Amino acid sequence: MLFVDVAETSREVAGSAARSAKTVALARLFAKADPDDAPIVITYLAGRLPQRRIGVGWRALSSLRQAPAPVATLTVRSVDEALGRIAAVSGKGSTAERQRLLGELMAAATGTEQDFLFRLLSGELRQGALDALAVEGLAAAAGAEPEEVRRAVMLGGSLGAVARELLAHGVEVLGAFRLQVGRPVQPMLAQSAKSVDEALDRVGPCAVEEKLDGIRVQVHRDGERVRVYTRTLAEIGMGAPPRRPGAWGSLAEVRAAALELDVRQAVLDGEVIALGPDGRPRPFQETAGRVGTLPRPLADEAAGPLPLFPVFFDLLYVDGRELLGLPAGERHAELARVVPEHRRVRRLVVREPADEGQREAARAFADDVLDRGHEGVLVKGLDSAYGAGRRGASWLKVKPVHTLDLVVLAAEWGHGRRAGKLSNLHLGARRADGTFGMLGKTFKGLTDAMLDWQTERLTGLALDGDVGGGDDGGGDRGGEEGWVVRVRPELVVEVAFDGVQRSTRYPEGVTLRFARVLRYREDKPAAEADTVESVRALLR
Repeated sequence: MLFVDVAETSREVAGSAARSAKTVALARLFAKADPDDAPIVITYLAGRLPQRRIGVGWRALSSLRQAPAPVATLTVRSVDEALGRIAAVSGKGSTAERQRLLGELMAAATGTEQDFLFRLLSGELRQGALDALAVEGLAAAAGAEPEEVRRAVMLGGSLGAVARELLAHGVEVLGAFRLQVGRPVQPMLAQSAKSVDEALDRVGPCAVEEKLDGIRVQVHRDGERVRVYTRTLAEIGMGAPPRRPGAWGSLAEVRAAALELDVRQAVLDGEVIALGPDGRPRPFQETAGRVGTLPRPLADEAAGPLPLFPVFFDLLYVDGRELLGLPAGERHAELARVVPEHRRVRRLVVREPADEGQREAARAFADDVLDRGHEGVLVKGLDSAYGAGRRGASWLKVKPVHTLDLVVLAAEWGHGRRAGKLSNLHLGARRADGTFGMLGKTFKGLTDAMLDWQTERLTGLALDGDVGGGDDGGGDRGGEEGWVVRVRPELVVEVAFDGVQRSTRYPEGVTLRFARVLRYREDKPAAEADTVESVRALLR
């Protein structure tokens, strides 16, 4: 398949408001895709890379503005191979070699393909609920029922794997996908609710469970063999190759907990979290560093590795029995039979949500979870099946939303749909001396109207009047100059975020997790923005 077909479909999907139009475009693409290309195509459309990371950042991308190829010759396979070669580069001179290989790829790409590649590699490719739409498009292309494809994806663990088999062998292959120990299942996800009361009203009879700020894991035990997968279905721990020295075998506590169970086979859903001596959770980064999902060790070498504590909240399979279709209440009864209490997340059952006494108990439970340093609670319907891979309304997460008033220090020219607009904001908090320290960046939460407004406002605040190359979405992109517009620190923006974590990348040593813009505060001067110290105080 030609790579330009993927790029043009991406543009069509992004530009269509109607779900039906998006589905038709995807169905057309899948109908012409080679089965072996399908997993790569799906990964690209979702804004991800099969290689995960290739060692190319904004600075490298911004210097590669060049004339596009006149004719589309790149194929999906050739692009994947080129990115694989870039990802494999290491050692002395690796930066220059990656730049050379990336330059060759960009030179062979048409304008549409260059635009798609830039957004894909920079993380700006956002299609919106792509996986759900891709299921419907794939079903339409193959003449299958969407629900049948959705179930196959749930049990097959990968939309790409199902697409390859479906396009190669037809609809009858869907029945072959069943839950297998050792093959990860897409995790069930939760929607959000603003409060415990709202969640109780929406879900009905439910269990209120503590929501831990750890690493979600799916644990498969088959006899003496234990395999551990993340929420993205990447294998970690004992069965996986090391991501960095010392990462292999980093989940010994999880293996021990799984082998303690009086079962032969099991698939469990849970979390691993690092706890301090007082039982309170350690910062998320420390858990991630110990598990191996961060590239640098965060534990004290002299003290040994930071202990991890695995806990489970669902049981999907046990000794030949698949439990996915059972109501949550029955699955938890099986979990309680198999897993000891100290290995299960704490929970409170609310059978009569309309009863004020039970509602008050649920509120008190949620407050206690927060007091003990955890993220919030999950409210789960007692009659809900396990909807793997879906963000269903029967699971609702409730956690406090933190907000800060920060100052815009700079902004980056956007690309693709945001070309010609200042998009990615550099956010700063006020230091004691009145200057501002950068905490991170975000382009999330910005509507088209906000993009138009902030582009006009920030270009007027640009230092020395230098607004770079905004006319075409980035000028010559010769390094950071012309790409980043530095502005007078006057404009205050209200930002929501999920938490604060330590960072060696930013000068204040902290950054925000999942920051997104809520609104601009033109009523507030920069001198009243939140301080660096107030942000540091939010570190757990």
